[in-house]
Amino acid sequence: MFENLVGQEGRKALISDIKNNRLPGALLFSGSEASGKLTAALETARILSCTKTAPKGNWECDCHNCMQSKSLISTNIMLLGPRDCALEIAAAQKTFLQAASSNASYIKAARYLYLRSIRKLTLRFNPILWEGNNNLNKIASLIEEINEDLELLDFPRELPPQEQLEKITENLSKLTIKLEDEFLYDSIPVNQIRNMEEWAHIKSEEGKKTIIIENADRMLSSVRNALLKILEEPPADCVFILLTSKRNAMMQTILSRVRTYNFMERSAEVQKEVISRVFHDQNFNGSINEYLLTFLPIPPATIKKLADDFCNAISLRRTLDCSALAKNNGNFSPRIELRLFLHYIAIHYRKLLYSQAGTEASAKIMDLIRKCYDNVISYNQSPAAALETLFRDMSMVNVQNGGILS
Repeated sequence: MFENLVGQEGRKALISDIKNNRLPGALLFSGSEASGKLTAALETARILSCTKTAPKGNWECDCHNCMQSKSLISTNIMLLGPRDCALEIAAAQKTFLQAASSNASYIKAARYLYLRSIRKLTLRFNPILWEGNNNLNKIASLIEEINEDLELLDFPRELPPQEQLEKITENLSKLTIKLEDEFLYDSIPVNQIRNMEEWAHIKSEEGKKTIIIENADRMLSSVRNALLKILEEPPADCVFILLTSKRNAMMQTILSRVRTYNFMERSAEVQKEVISRVFHDQNFNGSINEYLLTFLPIPPATIKKLADDFCNAISLRRTLDCSALAKNNGNFSPRIELRLFLHYIAIHYRKLLYSQAGTEASAKIMDLIRKCYDNVISYNQSPAAALETLFRDMSMVNVQNGGILS
């Protein structure tokens, strides 16, 4: 069990509870980013659906449920919650193409890695969850295109020639970025919790159902309250797994209804091992998050410089062409680029926290940054328009506070 979960001793408690049939109906996996929480949740889902008794849950198990779970096409798994998927897909794509071109010994693992990286995104667009959403038809059309390409790469089909393989994966990259940028929420809509609850109460034909909610700490109050109702009395054949990197942000009434499994931050040495073992990159020295950031179309250092230039234009009271800024940077797609750009703006103004007036101005700026991100992600405003508003409002804060941002 959990052969693919590297560097987490906490898995022993999870394995023990599963083997001894002590697993409760609601779990919380708590730990830092890139600590393996989603991997553990998906593995728990596979193990609970495994139809073999001895040995149960082995990664090489060939029972029907395990084969479907490994490819993330099991009807017993439902996945909700926001996540930046584009960089993992890009890293998995590179690993897969390199393995295919050299007929590497790890080609099977690389193939699973790539298929799963995409389905970690598409699973969040289960039509059951999105029922009643105005974008359902547009999403369904995109998902159909993605699935048509994935079918050409999925087991047990023979892989196409390398040139065709590269074309398919490049098209999948464009489609998945479009799906994530245009439709993936930053906080779970309350209707999805209600739709999920109806599905959870439908008895599974075989094995347990598993509902995984990633970044559960980002849920709004209305969503938390809706989830709380089903956590109070979860269906007997259904397990809920909530994931968070901010346990303190979770509602206490939810914490009282889940059993917490802690995931420790991996050491630098273990993170290097994960990068080598999963992505087969032996030369990178850095964290998993730093590795994934190397797959951004624009390097993080360039994004930081753009953010500093944005802030300096405000302090010097110069004009800034936000339309050109967005256009020259691919309209900040994938959207993690915008998140990173705004993060660097926030870092730029940390110096304000050393005075009372600066602290008050910093609070205003953080509020404006959050509104800028929400305008793009939640209200579909263009990055250029959102940045123009941010630039104008931050310039006003600077003027009203006697040039405090200089």
